[in-house]
Amino acid sequence: MLLSALGTSIANVGLPALAQAFGASFGQVQWIVLAYLLAVTTLIVGAGRLGDLTGRRRLLLAGIALFTVASALCGLAPALPWLIAARALQGLGAAAMMGLTMSFAAGAASKGGTGSVMGLLGTMSAVGTALGPALGGLLIGAAGWRALFFVSVPLGIAAWLLAYRGLPPDTARLDSERAGFDAAGTLLLALTLGAYALAMTAGGGDFGPLNLALLLAAGGGTWLFVLAGARSASPLIPLVLLRDRLLGARLGTTALVSTVMMATLVVGPFYLARALALAPGAVGLALSAGPLVAALSGVPAGRLADRAGTASVSIAGLALMLAATVALVLLPASGGLPGYLAPLVVLTIGYALFQAANNSALMNTAAASQRGVVSSMLNLARNLGLVTGASLMGAVFAFGAQALTAPPEAVAAGMRRTFALACVLLAAALVVAWRAERAPKQQT
Repeated sequence: MLLSALGTSIANVGLPALAQAFGASFGQVQWIVLAYLLAVTTLIVGAGRLGDLTGRRRLLLAGIALFTVASALCGLAPALPWLIAARALQGLGAAAMMGLTMSFAAGAASKGGTGSVMGLLGTMSAVGTALGPALGGLLIGAAGWRALFFVSVPLGIAAWLLAYRGLPPDTARLDSERAGFDAAGTLLLALTLGAYALAMTAGGGDFGPLNLALLLAAGGGTWLFVLAGARSASPLIPLVLLRDRLLGARLGTTALVSTVMMATLVVGPFYLARALALAPGAVGLALSAGPLVAALSGVPAGRLADRAGTASVSIAGLALMLAATVALVLLPASGGLPGYLAPLVVLTIGYALFQAANNSALMNTAAASQRGVVSSMLNLARNLGLVTGASLMGAVFAFGAQALTAPPEAVAAGMRRTFALACVLLAAALVVAWRAERAPKQQT
């Protein structure tokens, strides 16, 4: 989990150096990040389902190996197209790592201890996200951009050896228990998610005819995917899962919450630099507060979910997040850095509570034979939220601030407008979660 998060965050800090090394524009080097994100987003559900069918241990080891080899290929890339292609391969390995790690962790958790394990995974993801910029900056200064990718090679080898020694063997299945792999459904879902992700990222924040065409293609692909699943003897995502309202609510709230959290990464740097006039070093330190709080609160949040119940902790986390975004909307300019960081800390704690409780509830209710696909669907919802947040929240902020050269007052107005939308999204998530958690009790 740490490696897959590190693979995303460590590349971001190297984009200026990569643009200079390859003589490329920002839009061109941005595909170094997008290729990885698109590969993970489009293939993570297929990786989870394939693990359920063929053996999670075998596929996870293959994913770590592919991630490690692709990291070396990234470091050896002679030109930008080769680097982008290697990053896509790295994302394929990360898809297996992200999708199957959670299912293994849920299976290894003691009864009543799933929340603590999910909290630990959240901590590892936060550590990887926080470590990327700091480690990447040191590596670029010491050894150049290629070190950004070579550093994952020894880490990947260590992870593979640990997984090989520590993971339980795959259980053998009778031929009558084996199901086929839905290749058509996997291809349709990959194309659909790819179209959606491209619709959210193409145009650099400007929505045009290409974005609309891609969204329409994603909608048509979704319809074809459901139709193909109904006709398949072994669908990629069993239709019974698609009809589960509680599962849908938990995945939907995950996507909404991830969209909001992306706003802190998109808007935060510009607000701190332009509205508060902080130096680049101070901006970096301020941005590290969120991942640091997430790393410290992940395990305690999981333990609280185990003791107090996933439903109440999940709703409490959403309520905290909503309160924090309201505070950011009402934030006066005189509040300065403390006025921004205090709500951000509350927002991050609420996110840690929600994530640990929601993930624990999902994995506790998933059948053992479906943990791979359910954990992959959970990671897919999170990634779709991040992709949507990067586009939607960035566009709202740019509209409010008018331009990157806008005066501090306009930047602050754009920040408040962005978090006003975040309030709406979190209020919707809170209503969905409340109704979904109460519905089973009313039926029994």
